[in-house]
Amino acid sequence: MKNKKLVILVVVLCCIPFFAFKYFSDKAEAKEEVKSLIEKAYIHGAFNELNPEAMANGFHPDFSIYSAKGEEIDKYPIKNWVESVRKRKADPDFDPSKNKWEHKFANVDVTGASAAAKIELYKDGKKVYTDYLSLLKFPSGWKIVAKVYHKH
Repeated sequence: MKNKKLVILVVVLCCIPFFAFKYFSDKAEAKEEVKSLIEKAYIHGAFNELNPEAMANGFHPDFSIYSAKGEEIDKYPIKNWVESVRKRKADPDFDPSKNKWEHKFANVDVTGASAAAKIELYKDGKKVYTDYLSLLKFPSGWKIVAKVYHKH
């Protein structure tokens, strides 16, 4: 009986590194999925390329930008944002060469099917925004569900 317990203990101890590696590997993979989605739908969709289709694919239909308006919360829904991107891109005075934004992921944290990302956006080398994006993983994949931000 004592040998059986020892064998079970050894097997359990040998499995711990495997499961720990699997956990951290899955988390790293999820982090990369989140970053890739943010770059496609947010950085390039809403900023650099003004791509409303990329935005529609990466943002949940119930997404809003939340900001403080006095003691109230102001909500800017994704449908309004996508429409403004379409209009801006179609404007004959719009110059894509002047629409270059740099970004830096200050932090990306994933726990299961939830994620939060802190992104710094720069224009002409100057920090303009610090954005906080919330994401959820649906059966169809990751979606950006909310944004709060600070304008510098």
